[in-house]
Parts: sequence; structure tokens; C-alpha cells
Amino acid sequence: MDIPEAYKITSLINQNSYLVSGELKPWKGKTTEVYSTISSTEDYKPTLLGSIPQLGKDEALEALDAACDAYDKGKGSWPTMKVIDRIACMENFVKQMKTKRAEVVKLLMWEIGKNLPDSEKEFDRTVDYINDTIEDYKQLDRRNAKFEKQDGVYAHIRRGPLGVVLCLGPYNYPLNETFALLIPALIVGNTVIFKPAKHGVLLISPLLEAFRSSFPKGAVNIIYGRGRTVATPIMETGKVNVLALIGNSTSANALQNVHPRQNRLRLVLGLEAKNPAIVLPDADLDLAIDECIAGTLSFNGQRCTALKILYVHESIIEEFNKRFSARVDALKFGNPWEDGVKLTPLPEPGKPAYIQELIDDALEKGAKILNKKGGETSNNYVFPAVLYPVNKEMRVFQEEQFGPVVPIVSFNDIEEPLDDMAESNYGQQVSVFGKDVKTLASLIDTLVNLVCRVNLNSSCQRGPDAYPFTGRKDSAVATLSVHDAIRSFSIRTFVASKDNAYNNAILNEILDSKASNFISTDYIL
Repeated sequence: MDIPEAYKITSLINQNSYLVSGELKPWKGKTTEVYSTISSTEDYKPTLLGSIPQLGKDEALEALDAACDAYDKGKGSWPTMKVIDRIACMENFVKQMKTKRAEVVKLLMWEIGKNLPDSEKEFDRTVDYINDTIEDYKQLDRRNAKFEKQDGVYAHIRRGPLGVVLCLGPYNYPLNETFALLIPALIVGNTVIFKPAKHGVLLISPLLEAFRSSFPKGAVNIIYGRGRTVATPIMETGKVNVLALIGNSTSANALQNVHPRQNRLRLVLGLEAKNPAIVLPDADLDLAIDECIAGTLSFNGQRCTALKILYVHESIIEEFNKRFSARVDALKFGNPWEDGVKLTPLPEPGKPAYIQELIDDALEKGAKILNKKGGETSNNYVFPAVLYPVNKEMRVFQEEQFGPVVPIVSFNDIEEPLDDMAESNYGQQVSVFGKDVKTLASLIDTLVNLVCRVNLNSSCQRGPDAYPFTGRKDSAVATLSVHDAIRSFSIRTFVASKDNAYNNAILNEILDSKASNFISTDYIL
């Protein structure tokens, strides 16, 4: 197989340490081999990439103790540090991170099958996210560098950390979405325990030294292993203040349920979604098809923001299906580094079989595969199947497929997709395609009450990162964006004092002496 020299696996990454209390601790116990479903030989065979520590309960609790010690009941050096000094640590980290771009991009391709342009974009977007978070935090601190007065009481109001954060990221964006949790949690003064996703785990290895050298000991701790083995005992202690997880609700619910003090536990969750597209009879079909191709099959549909079901008006369904199916068949399948590749191997070994189950179930219940290549199966892929007509009895209608299969439903009355959305367990986003202003205006007024983002004549997406990213119902808890994430991982806290000569003299002396990192009117440039 012809693999460009820059992307060949020339040596294994055997990650034999984990980060706890500012130390890369050597691991000599059991390890787990990490394979790519991408084959490096002509005859199909998964490619061994390396190995990671298979840590257990003891190591998990060691990481928890390190995070608790670093927070030290709010007295630790990290939570009490000046904002400008925490920012300096983060700037040092991102400077080191940028030197590891080529290594991380290569591992993104091999570990999760993300194509080269999207892998590069994920790295660069993550760097931008960190820099934007730093700037937003500076702006927040500038606004808070003052005293307010109300009813004879002065108040110095800032945002403070919540405590210890357990951070669990997803495999589909193992860098970007994980860091969208980790970075804002860390920068506001929380201490963090971070476990990488099952797939996309080795790409953290090039960044371990940057984490170790950029932050005080125990501020960030990185562990490896199965979630039930390492995350569950951490949660059972009741010492975690924030559960930050992007993944599925089963895992989130299981971890919440073992926490003995749930009223103390803040949740920041990004969960499932079943985002629909609604194609109205007056839609620009060229535009709608372009956006629906991107929405359904970018990164093989393995995005929570992917379009996972298409509602198309019956007056245009025949034309839409014909053209959409042809476009799907024209998409190029190949390895991530190949030019023009849109469809790539699936990172989960069991995913092709699952997708085939959905296809078979739909066919048994009356659907047909519209595209010629649909359902063609290999060891690590199922070519996208465009299924029509799809009904509510089919698994592909009910389940978040998170993979390359596209269910299409026709509708006559707009109330049909609206009713389905109202009944759905999910409420993240929707895409609407059409141009009649009166129709769209009325529809938008309803849709904004069912989901958290309505995309007009465009596919669903997370970015730009300045915009709120959240969901209703079972799709999310809390809001992630550069602005909102800082607030999701912090709480308003303030010092109040009555306006009298005695208190004012004390406050002035604190300010003049710069003895307090919290009470400060210094302006960060």
C-alpha cells in the first residue's frame, strides 16, 4: 500500500507513563494495545499503533488525591493564583502544543480515520479555541476589576472556580471537543482529572510534557484506562465538583448516579442528537443537496451535529432523492491522507456491523436503498446507504446512527416533522431549506422552542466557537462556547463590605499592598 512517507507508522508509541501531581509516573503494569482500523498492507489487517497504560482504581484515586491536594479546599496555588499568572501558564502550554502539530495530525488520521484537511483543521481550531478563551478571560477580568456600590454596600464581584473537574472527551473530536471542556475548566482555577477517549488516545501523548511543564503540580492529571474502572471509583468518592463529559447519556447517567452528593455536582454534558433537515417545496435543491451531503456525511456522519434524518416535502422528494443519491455515490472513499477523500475507514471495529443492522432492519420494514453503492461492506467500512421511505418503526428513525447511513422521510404537512421533533428525546439543532419569508418566519418561531440552533439553508454545525453550543432535553447540560464555557466551569463569588471609613481603609490598604489576588483593580492588557 502506497502511504506517503510523512504519514507512515515508523515506530510504535508505547505510552508508559501517566501524569499525576506534576510528574510523569512510569507504568510497568498491564497495557492495552491501540490499533487503527486502517490497514497498512494490501491484505486487510488492523495496524498496531502502540499501547497505553491499563490503570486501575488505585491509580485513579491517586489522580483524584492529586487534584484535591492541588485545589486544597480552595487554598491551593492554582485556584488562588492571579488571573494573569494562570493565563501565562496557558500561553506557555499552547506555545508548546503548536510544536506538536504534525504528530497530532498524523495520529488523528490513523486513530480515528479523520481525513487530512479535517485533522489539520481540528488541531488549528483547537489552538484558536485556546487563544480565544485566553482573550475572553482577559476581557472578563477587565470588566471585573472594579467595585460596585448598591444600598451602601460595596461589592467586588468575580468568577471563581468550582473545585475538582473530571473531564471525559469524545472519540470523534478527541482533541477539539475534549479541550473545549478541559481548557476553560482549567483556566478559571479548577483542578482537573482528564481521561482521553478510547479512540484518539495516543494523540495526547505528544502533549503530556507540555501539560507537565506548563501547570503547577496536580492542576491537571491525565490517566488512562476503561471508564468504569477509573472514572467510577473517582465519582464514588463524592469529591468531584464537576462532571464534564461529551459522549453518550448512558455513561453520563451511570457516573452521575454513583456520586453520593449529587446536589454538589455540576454537570457540563454534550450528549446525543438526532438533528433533522427540513427541505421545503420551494428550497433551492442545489444548495439543499450540497448542505445535506456535508451535514449527513462529513467525517462519515460521526458528529453529534450531523444531520441524522432528512424530511423532504413530497412534491420534490423524487428529484431530491435521485440527485442526492447520485452525489453520495460520487463521494470518494479512501485513506485519510489521499487527495479528495470524503469517506474514510470507521475507527470503531464494531461500527460496520451496527450500520448493517440498521440497514437490514429498515429494508425488512419497507425501506429501499436508493444509491447503487449503498451498503457495500468492507472490513472497516459500510458505504453510505440512502434509505427511503423511512418510518417510525425503523431503528434508523429512532436511534442516533453516528455513522454513514442516511434516512429520508417524505412529508406533506409541516406539522409532521414538527411533531416528530417535539416527541424526540433530543433537541440540539435543525436545518431548514426554503425561501418563502412568511413560511420561514413562522417555522423559525416554532423551531427555536424545540432546538437551540436553527440553521437557515445550511447544515448543522458547532462553530463558530463564539456562538452558544448546547441542546434541549437529553442533548446537553450547560452551554459550551468560548464565552459560555468559562461561565459553565465557574461561579460568581464576591467580597462585600459596608461603606464606612473603617472598611474602606482596609480595602484601600489591600489594594495598595496588592496582598490579595482576588481583590484587585489591576487591568490586564
